[in-house]
Amino acid sequence: MKSKKLAAMMSAAMLAATAVPFTSAAPASAASKYNYAEALQKSMFFYEVQQSGVLPEWNNVPWRADSMVDESGKDTDKVPGGWYDAGDHFKFTLTNAYSVSLLAWGYLEYEDAIKKAGLDELYKNNMKFAMDYVLACDLGGGEMVGTIGDSGMDHNTWCSAEVYLRKHHLKQGNWTREYDTVKNSTVAALSAAALAQGYLIWKDENYLKHAKDLFEGADKIRSAKDIGNMSGMYNTSTWLDDCMYAACWLYKATGDQSYLDKIEKDYVPNFPQENQSTDWKYTWGLAWDDTTQAAALLYAQITNKEEWIKHIDKHIRYWMATGDSDLKPFEGNITKDGLSHLTNWGCLRHACNTAWLTKLACDTVLKDGGNADKYNKWADSQVNYCFGDNALKLSYVLGMGDKNPVAIHHRTASGIHDDHWNELGKASGGAEGWQTEYAHTLYGALIGGPKSDGSYDMSQIGVANYEQTEVAVDYNAGYTAVLCAMLDENGGTPLADFPPQEEPKWAEWEVAAVINGTPGTSYTEIKMWAMNHTAWPTRVQKDVEVRYYFDISEVLENGLTIDDVTVEGKSQQYSAGEQGYATVTGPHLYKGNIYYASIKFEDGRAIMPTGQSEHRDEVQFRISIPDAVNGQSTKGAWDPSNDPSYKGIEDATDLKKADSINENFVMFANGAQVWGVQPDGTKGDSRADLGEIAVPQVSDGPVDKPETTTTTTVTTEPEPTASFRYGDANCDKKVDVSDAVLLARFLAEDKTAKVSTQGQKNADCDGVTGLTSDDTTRILMYIAKLVTEDQMGKKI
Repeated sequence: MKSKKLAAMMSAAMLAATAVPFTSAAPASAASKYNYAEALQKSMFFYEVQQSGVLPEWNNVPWRADSMVDESGKDTDKVPGGWYDAGDHFKFTLTNAYSVSLLAWGYLEYEDAIKKAGLDELYKNNMKFAMDYVLACDLGGGEMVGTIGDSGMDHNTWCSAEVYLRKHHLKQGNWTREYDTVKNSTVAALSAAALAQGYLIWKDENYLKHAKDLFEGADKIRSAKDIGNMSGMYNTSTWLDDCMYAACWLYKATGDQSYLDKIEKDYVPNFPQENQSTDWKYTWGLAWDDTTQAAALLYAQITNKEEWIKHIDKHIRYWMATGDSDLKPFEGNITKDGLSHLTNWGCLRHACNTAWLTKLACDTVLKDGGNADKYNKWADSQVNYCFGDNALKLSYVLGMGDKNPVAIHHRTASGIHDDHWNELGKASGGAEGWQTEYAHTLYGALIGGPKSDGSYDMSQIGVANYEQTEVAVDYNAGYTAVLCAMLDENGGTPLADFPPQEEPKWAEWEVAAVINGTPGTSYTEIKMWAMNHTAWPTRVQKDVEVRYYFDISEVLENGLTIDDVTVEGKSQQYSAGEQGYATVTGPHLYKGNIYYASIKFEDGRAIMPTGQSEHRDEVQFRISIPDAVNGQSTKGAWDPSNDPSYKGIEDATDLKKADSINENFVMFANGAQVWGVQPDGTKGDSRADLGEIAVPQVSDGPVDKPETTTTTTVTTEPEPTASFRYGDANCDKKVDVSDAVLLARFLAEDKTAKVSTQGQKNADCDGVTGLTSDDTTRILMYIAKLVTEDQMGKKI
């Protein structure tokens, strides 16, 4: 996690130093009030959230970790990597191929604009991640791995991707997910197109080899009926449009005339037609299930044939609902605030896809026509509708604008631990306090969108309304491509301090406790939950322990000794031999007359944020003295009221209620204190188990003698001036990413980056005189807690 965090921060700092603000040579339009570089940057963030398997070092999402890995950390999917499809954990070759193909199309057409914005490496990294997955799914002859994911449990399980496979193992008994293979022309053709585009971008011969083979297989199969586990989710129907789309890209990649000949001979004569008409199909729109118009535009670009250019013009006018006599009425609805709403299921995806085709057509085959300006403005209006140019002033791109929908159909972004997803986004979690707040902002994700009348009532539209609230890699595909065109037209600058480092919104590890039964006169019996609510990132830890601290002063005052105190486990959630089983031991000396009971779990990974019972592990334990010693009653020798961990427990009523949460119980994970306050005041931190935060530990003292403590005096050199602090380049008395960004820009000779004399002294922190990029790296290492304060300014 540390190296990934440092890599992310270095990426942000370098991006800020190299991304020079630019404005297109074209006249700025009214639409340029939006920062399309920021939108494109955040769309890449969304795709990084969707990454499956072992994450690459360049993944910038601070709250994501590896997923679909077994207990050894190995990716167990039939084909590792790739993008999760939507708000779930399925991987479809179909949507990976389709989505990365549209991203690649946007890149190939507007590469210069992406480079000028400093987003080239980021964009290409994200494309290659998906393309490599698509290539690995190719089994030869058009057969491909189709779906990876368990149709029986994926949609019925709401948890973060990082722990989904543990839930799968719990329910299914194994660490591998279901997969199928399909012989489907649509899947093979879209994959061929994507890999042909990959060849155009990287000149990788292996991409081209697989693209050719996949296209040949798709053309031989000529069927889209074999859908395997896509059934009910992605029911492909037509294949000719996809084969024509792929043939165009293979022609672009190779210049081989045979691909155009095949289009002329086999595809054009059978091009889809309107019902009861000889007109080529111009209705509906570009999507994973229909690449008809994309194929038509590509063919028009390649051949410049007038009939195909007119066809594209007709498709655009249909979407604009111009009412021309040669057009059918628009199949959907034009809302009062100007959205061409095709269907309730992902309406904004469809609008942005058509906006992409429109802007590209206006920049190419329709450039010299008289309607390009009008068409362009319509395309702008559809995209800007997503950013808030609508009657509700609502931005449907998450993390953009001042007002976003509150209920989002996305498991990992929710960071949910109790699987009670219906409460997400609501004002209340009900009597049992189910989680309502999302852990994370899903920056850059385009959600489904409003209803056909343009309404979006956030008090009524919830997670279950997936037509409006879900996100998907294909939703962002055409949207990303059209952003490339809008960036080229309007310019823009990515954010220098993105992504932000999220702080946990709640305690990631917690203990709840109540008195078990009626309080005894010679014992204290407790029922306790050890809970895992991690989300930054969602995780499990093997080494988990809870400590209950108690004071034996009254025991000693009544003539008893520590040998008369018994600590024992009672009933618990798991049985001996199971991962979640806890061994209860003690008493262990803490300090003076204070001892503790240790509740240590055989394997704390059983406490996982995947459901109502799994996110906590219940253990009952008792601390007692004998009722009598040598025939003498011990009445009065046991008084829990002075026990440090007893505070608050006397008023707790129910483990399910907030009054049972007790910070006087201390929890350790990975040997670090993650919850609670020790009797000496040492506080835990939820992220200490990640090794990012140093937390003082108290060693286990022997039972038969008190623990000694040593006081160490630390002498530090005085600061040269009141404002001196190593790493504080902007002299704001803090050291954070903004200092690294400022220094990186200053070293890149950005004239707008001003670093004062004092700031330069502060920034010179790598132990070598003179400012270099090593100083930037040292600042980032300090922020990532890879170096300490006293290592700043020194060679290491």
